[in-house]
Amino acid sequence: MISELLTMLSTPLMQRSLAVALIIGICAPVMGTYLVHRRLAMLGDGIGHVALTGVALGWFAGSLINLHPRDALALPFAIIISLVGAILIEVIRSRGKTSGDVALAMLFYGGIAGGVILISLAGGTSAQLNSYLFGSIATVTWTDLWISLGMAVFIITIGIVLRPALFAACHDEEFATASGLPVPWLTILIAASSALTVSVAMRVVGALLVSALMIVPVAIAQIYVSSFRATMHLAMGLGAVICITGLTITYFYNISPGATIVVLSIFIYALSAIGQAALDSFQRKRQ
Repeated sequence: MISELLTMLSTPLMQRSLAVALIIGICAPVMGTYLVHRRLAMLGDGIGHVALTGVALGWFAGSLINLHPRDALALPFAIIISLVGAILIEVIRSRGKTSGDVALAMLFYGGIAGGVILISLAGGTSAQLNSYLFGSIATVTWTDLWISLGMAVFIITIGIVLRPALFAACHDEEFATASGLPVPWLTILIAASSALTVSVAMRVVGALLVSALMIVPVAIAQIYVSSFRATMHLAMGLGAVICITGLTITYFYNISPGATIVVLSIFIYALSAIGQAALDSFQRKRQ
C-alpha cells in the first residue's frame, strides 16, 4: 500500500490533481460558510448551472476562431458568466420584486438550457458538457492549477480579512446598514466570490455537485463547533481532508472523483449527526 501511494505521489497527473483538490477543499467552504449563514445554500448550485452557459460560450467562441483545443476558453468564460449571474441574482434578490427562490430557479433552468443551445451552435453535443457537469480532474493542466491557486488566494483573503464586515452583513443586514457598512456591496462581494469558487471547483466535482463541496463541510463543522470563525476554519480543514481522501480512493478504484468526494462528505456528515444525537441522548439519560 505504501509503495502504491508513493507511486501515486510521483505521477505528474496525480500531483496536479491532488494539488487542485487540496486548493478546492480549502477554499470552497470559506464562501460556503457565508452562504449557509445567509440561508442561501443553493446559490452555489444555481451559479454552477449558469457557469455551464459560460463553458458552452467558451466552446462557441473557440469554434468561431478555430481554436485548438476548442474548450481552451471554457474556464475564462465560465468565470465571467458565473460572476455576471451571481451579481444579477443578488441584485434581483435584494432590489427586485422576484423572490430569491424564483430567481434561483431561473438560474437553474436558464443555465442548463443556455449551455445546451450554445454547445449545439458550436457544433458539439451536450455529452461534451459532461466533464463540466460531473467534474474531470484528470484533465487539469498546470495552467488550470495556477489559475485555481490565484483565485483561491483571492477567495480566502476576502473571506478571512473581511470576515467581520461580511459576517455582520450576513447576520443582520439592518443592523449592519445602521452601523454604516456598505451592505449591498458586501452581499454582492459574497455572491461574486461564490461564483469564483464555483468556477474553480467545477473542474473537480462538476457543476451539478459543486454546491455540496461548499456546503456539506460547513454542515459537518456546525455539529462540532458553534462560533462562526471556528466553523469556517474547521470546514476548511474538513474540505481539504475529504477532497484528498476522495481523490486517493479514485486512484485505486475506477470511479468518479467528484461523486466520490461528495458521497464521502455526506457519509461523514451522517456519521457525525448520528454520533452527536447518540451522545446527546446518552447525556440526557445520565442527568
